Amino acid sequence: MNILKFFTAGSVDDGKSTLIGRLLYDTDSILADQLEALQQSNRKNDDGTIDLAILTDGLRAEREQGITIDVAYKYFQTDKRKFIIADTPGHIQYTRNMVTGASTAKLAIILIDARNGVVEQTIRHSYLVSLLGIEHVVVCLNKMDMVGYSETVFTAITDQYKTLAAQLNLKDVNFIPVSALKGDNVVNESENMSWYHGRSLLHFLETVDVETGAESDLARMPVQWVVRPQTDELHDYRGYAGRILSGEFNVNDKVTVLPSGGSSIIERIEIFDQQPATAFAGQSVTLHLKDNIDISRGDVLVNADHLPQSSKLIEADVCWMDARPLDDSITYLLQHNSKVTKCKIREIVYKVDINTLEKQEAHDFKLNDIGRIVLKTADELAFDLYTDNKANGAAILIDSRTNLTAAALMFRAVAD
Repeated sequence: MNILKFFTAGSVDDGKSTLIGRLLYDTDSILADQLEALQQSNRKNDDGTIDLAILTDGLRAEREQGITIDVAYKYFQTDKRKFIIADTPGHIQYTRNMVTGASTAKLAIILIDARNGVVEQTIRHSYLVSLLGIEHVVVCLNKMDMVGYSETVFTAITDQYKTLAAQLNLKDVNFIPVSALKGDNVVNESENMSWYHGRSLLHFLETVDVETGAESDLARMPVQWVVRPQTDELHDYRGYAGRILSGEFNVNDKVTVLPSGGSSIIERIEIFDQQPATAFAGQSVTLHLKDNIDISRGDVLVNADHLPQSSKLIEADVCWMDARPLDDSITYLLQHNSKVTKCKIREIVYKVDINTLEKQEAHDFKLNDIGRIVLKTADELAFDLYTDNKANGAAILIDSRTNLTAAALMFRAVAD
């Protein structure tokens, strides 16, 4: 049974938390003590029914204000699939929280209030989906009960969003009319919209194909530890331990070590006490090579026939996450998988107004700003472009003065 990670995004009061609460409630995914607390809560809807948003509003401030501030993760499963949900905040001041929650998702659910249609926050959230390279998008037109379950309203808004999706190059976009409050088309198909012949949201989530083979040849494993017991029993033992980011490694595969460029052949693969012939992305393994070459923590073992980019000068999209603004006079630390190196910001290419998508000339980056920069690293990095391989195409900037994460990076090109 595979796992689907998805996140929700939408404007304040579009019903993100209620939608997730409905998914959990109608699939019987709520524990008995949670259900009891839910029934005893004094937060009710206008019609006296239980406010299902309580299930994801974990912070006191969220419960008091009725908004999402931090990312809330929820887990449930059906007979067909396991799910990890990230309920992300919609307000612009929590953009960094949304990016954090969406960074590992395979699918995005964007909520639109059927009464309001596409608004500025819809544009912003869709831009972030495009920026993060999330290929599958479900647009849920929520609160259909408040527009009389109108097919005309649904059609008008879907046409409006299709124009935006084309502008942002969103490819797999699906539309589902729902009422999170009433439960229409969330888990069970609605009897109130006979004109809609598609699947319910849950049915779609259970059956959507999110597996891609585009990264299968891009075998990448950052070395986290060089294993040298140097005991009498294991005198000559030398293994390179790490977690495979993408692709697969096979015994007898030719691999290249970057940044040094040395090459060898995989002699043996170890996973605990097993010695499989093949190791796949997501597995923690120890690789043994036929040749003793110089390999250290932070180096990357890659498929010799599909090498990544290698450079000290990189152009990257950035989401600024620190209260301190970008300072191009200081040295930051860049962490790319297990590799940490010093770097400087060479240039701010542009900043994006994520409400209008306009690219603007800029001289600084502040909290929640998004744009593009050029940076120079002290050591050469072996990386893929984010569009080719997310796992090896992303990094974080760390403020060396505070040791706090300053920004998330997505590598776009080798800079001139």
